[in-house]
Amino acid sequence: MTAHVKREGPEDSARLAWDMALLRRYDTRGPRYTSYPTARGFHEGFGPDDFSAALARSNDQGQPLSLYIHVPFCRNGCFYCTRNKIVTRDTRRAEAYLSRLDREMVLSSRHLDASREIQQLYWGGGTPTFLALDQMSDLIDRLDARFGLSGSRERDYAIEIDPREANVFTLRHLQALGFNRLSLGVQDLDLRVQRAINRVQPRVLTESLIDEADRLGFRSLNLDLIVGLPLQTRDSFAETLAQVIAMAPARLSVFNYVHRPERFTSQRRIHVEDLPDSEETLAMLQATLEMLSSAGYVHIGMDHFARPDDSLAIAQRQGTLTRTFQGYSSHAPCDLVGLGVSAISRVDDVYAQNPAALAAYERALDAGHLATARGRRLTFDDRLRRHAIERLVCDMALDLEALGRTFGVDAETYLADTLIRLEVAERDGLVTRVGPRLLVTPIGRLLIQHLAMAFDAHAPPPLATSDSRIA
Repeated sequence: MTAHVKREGPEDSARLAWDMALLRRYDTRGPRYTSYPTARGFHEGFGPDDFSAALARSNDQGQPLSLYIHVPFCRNGCFYCTRNKIVTRDTRRAEAYLSRLDREMVLSSRHLDASREIQQLYWGGGTPTFLALDQMSDLIDRLDARFGLSGSRERDYAIEIDPREANVFTLRHLQALGFNRLSLGVQDLDLRVQRAINRVQPRVLTESLIDEADRLGFRSLNLDLIVGLPLQTRDSFAETLAQVIAMAPARLSVFNYVHRPERFTSQRRIHVEDLPDSEETLAMLQATLEMLSSAGYVHIGMDHFARPDDSLAIAQRQGTLTRTFQGYSSHAPCDLVGLGVSAISRVDDVYAQNPAALAAYERALDAGHLATARGRRLTFDDRLRRHAIERLVCDMALDLEALGRTFGVDAETYLADTLIRLEVAERDGLVTRVGPRLLVTPIGRLLIQHLAMAFDAHAPPPLATSDSRIA
């Protein structure tokens, strides 16, 4: 597949100029809404006993289960990274961690009905491929023993891969373990950018893994890219996009880099003068949309793109798309049990999160109880707004009448504050109102986080601005 940029006529140029001016006005940071309320709304008054009770209650609904496993180790620290990770080359640390994970599995699974199917499994990090092949096998065996993994062709078992730490033998082993979906970290293919973020990754590493994954028949493959990295320009990123499009992944995630060196110490290694300004970043966003659209990709929403025949795009057309802590998902809603340091669970009507510090996680499990450090039980208002936000960011539309029927309220009256917040966005053409339905416009898709913030009772009113950076 080759990239080609759509030729612009005078009308297209005017439209794009207007769009870019509008994007600059709404250029504000906002949550990605992988949860609602967001993690900022979790509190330490929610502990292990609260989570245990939620696990037991969830059996009454009988929903399938999703398991998230956090592997925090990385051999190399990328300067841009905001994840909870431990940079080490000592693989022995993984053995002790796997033992604690098993202890957490035992404590969690004893509250769950063993007949509930594990439809989804996701290994994230850190770098899950930090684990040796035999350690991966051991972890799968333990998961199967505690929860009973699925052999269904419809299962969705995914793992994040650093192409620098995997090869064709890794992929064959992962397939044998039951994984059928891969997510590869790429970020950028320009060598200057790679050096600036301490992630030198030759294109051939990524290409060889994509070719082998295709040969082995993995169901879907996602590539991660980041816009706004040091030394990036609109031209250099367009070249990266052209090369990535030629690799023809089924899905792409194109994230925006957020520079917060006061919070993420690794980012202090990045020279702020090397970061592209907001004008250049928006130009890269524009190139991303044009090139991926011309290559046939569908903009799912937020930072996700997919081929029209990928399950994400199909689920969106059918109105069954969901959103999880790992992004968009084509599977029906599941209760999510997060295992490992900093992992978050979404079970029944609660969120529960483990400690971010490895030592605190280990102490909790060594004391014989779940590691839950904080969380939240959702109120009626939380659940209604969560449902509204999820449908808006998944369907790019919201039926207020259907929302009202689901929760037994007059949704237009209940969300009167939200509808007032959306008036400016409606005048600016980001969303239109057709009877009881809110419909997100194409330009509104780029600002869907901003629209979702209007439903957030815990966030300040989202206002258009002209001087803040993209998030």
